[in-house]
Amino acid sequence: MSNLVAPLFEPLQLGSLRLNNRIVMAPMTRNFSPGGVPGEDVAGYYSRRALGETGLIITEGVGVDHPSALGEAGIGESDLPHLYGEAALAGWRRVVEQVHAVGGRIFPQLWHQGVMRLQGTGPNPHIPSSRPSGIWGPPAGLTSSPADYVAAQLVPTTAMSEEDIADVIAGYARSAAHAKALGFDGIAIHGAHGYLIDTFLWCVTNARTDAWGGDRKARSRFAVEVVKAIRTAVGPELPILFRFSQWKQQDFKARLAATPEELQDVLLPIAEAGVDVFDASVRYFNRAEFADIKGSDGELNLAGWAKKVTGCMSMTVGGVGLENGMYDSNKQGGAHSSNNFQLLMARYERGEFDLVGVGRSLLQDPNWASKARQGQVFEPFSNESLSVLT
Repeated sequence: MSNLVAPLFEPLQLGSLRLNNRIVMAPMTRNFSPGGVPGEDVAGYYSRRALGETGLIITEGVGVDHPSALGEAGIGESDLPHLYGEAALAGWRRVVEQVHAVGGRIFPQLWHQGVMRLQGTGPNPHIPSSRPSGIWGPPAGLTSSPADYVAAQLVPTTAMSEEDIADVIAGYARSAAHAKALGFDGIAIHGAHGYLIDTFLWCVTNARTDAWGGDRKARSRFAVEVVKAIRTAVGPELPILFRFSQWKQQDFKARLAATPEELQDVLLPIAEAGVDVFDASVRYFNRAEFADIKGSDGELNLAGWAKKVTGCMSMTVGGVGLENGMYDSNKQGGAHSSNNFQLLMARYERGEFDLVGVGRSLLQDPNWASKARQGQVFEPFSNESLSVLT
């Protein structure tokens, strides 16, 4: 084993769940589930990563049991999986069984696209998209979304009603209960990147003046209620992981928090609702989040700050083993492998995070974790891996 990364291959206890190591497959949309149903190819795809020694699999985003959860979101998504209905649940049961058969652990990432869903698309095109305040995002935000999609989305719509909000929360709970019944080992919640939960957290898209809006703590209420409902549905044992981000697809320069105190206002209520791990989504793990902070804390990345202000475990992600971030590699056709483990492990040894999320590298090579343990050379990442299930 490579001495440098050996600490990442120590077991970790998440409540009642024991992970063999700290390497996590980060969630990545794949579009290989026709009609929302994952097939044998999807089961094989995930089980191969588990066989390759990935300690925890977090699935691609999986639509919750709500009619506006899924649709097109600027990049022509189709064949997105969901977690309700007899056929889809049978497909996910097959996924879980095959991952467990090779000793793996797996969480579904529960997902509601919210404002990012293009009106009139998805399994229920007649159902309006769910928007906290009827706002998609800022008209001049830095985004990679196509101009025609942005123009259509900028048209204001009706804000969610109290009944709408209750229905979505109930949908999360139903899908979480399904996940537990299918044997998933925990629950991951997508609360980032400008999707529904994130737009309640973000002041630009949450202009509500009722109990679901206001200051940062007040804007966290929707996320809090989703976590509480999921915790009730799955009980006290299953770990819950919550993904959050500063940046949004509507505006890459967006920020939920400009200071650690503001970040605490956002995250601490969510932690207290029942979250075990915060998944801090950034494009580059080796960047200080609040660079103007003096002392050693000024070096902390977003995962480090999430852990510090909540007391929960955290997961870092963003270019581990690669030379550039996701959006850069998309433009360039791929990314060369990078031995940035020294930078990663320096942060790990300081206690900034407990888990390491790996995305594109695991798309390219299901044995990436095994190669990291053995100190083998990694394959470069090619965009071609985005269109196949290897």
